[in-house]
Amino acid sequence: MQTENEIKELVRQKYSEIALQDKSTNQSSCCGSGGCSTEVYNIMTDDYSKVDGYNPDADLGLGCGLPTQFAKIKQGDTVIDLGSGAGNDCFIARKEAGETGKVIGIDFTPAMIDLARANAQKIGYTNVEFRQGDIDNMPVAANTADVIVSNCVLNLVPNKDAVIKEIYRTLKSGGHFSISDIVLEGTLPESIREAAEMYAGCVSGAIQKSVYLELIHSNGFENITIQKEKTIEVPDDILSKYLSPEDLSAFRNGSAGIYSITVFAQKPITEKSCCGPACCN
Repeated sequence: MQTENEIKELVRQKYSEIALQDKSTNQSSCCGSGGCSTEVYNIMTDDYSKVDGYNPDADLGLGCGLPTQFAKIKQGDTVIDLGSGAGNDCFIARKEAGETGKVIGIDFTPAMIDLARANAQKIGYTNVEFRQGDIDNMPVAANTADVIVSNCVLNLVPNKDAVIKEIYRTLKSGGHFSISDIVLEGTLPESIREAAEMYAGCVSGAIQKSVYLELIHSNGFENITIQKEKTIEVPDDILSKYLSPEDLSAFRNGSAGIYSITVFAQKPITEKSCCGPACCN
């Protein structure tokens, strides 16, 4: 059983390799990043190309949804993107937040931060910044963000409860998030859940859908809504690395399912404290 730090280091190494590879030969996807599947190109990712603000140089095919499309970002908003990668969701958020807004991308992989900053410089954005750090201990002050987005990242973090707590801390009163992630229904085969490579590929690190939603609820969020859900079919050539033909057949015929969900939730609005005579009359 790997420790939390060992899992983090595995993910860091995997995503550093993706950041440094030649994009012209990029075969990344959240599951099996690095082109391990011969059946499909990007197993989980949705098509961003028609979304305003899309930047092809910043799209590494690592997502499992379109959270910024559902995030209700307004002009002037401060937006945080968790696990910002090469910056794709940040640039789309910047399109929505405009010149008066601010976008902060957080990623713990130095190579991704370098790539995202280079992409921002090419575009010429001055109100998009990238900070290196863990999303379970964000380098961001409390009550900073109007909106938080994330695309297929929480499943990579061992301590998901800590991430949800950090989201709550860094959101303003009444702020909200829209996050796409991988969740499970039913039990994955033990060999898949124990496979380190499948953790970096987003699958074995995923938790039960009901547990995921309860984590959000138990940390104080309200108006929890599933904005989109789709089934993820991991190809046989990936699963056959971990399952015998008999186990693969049993898995295909069983009740376990892998899903991408995009979840919206809001931090409750708290009463503002009186700041002077004008508000106390």
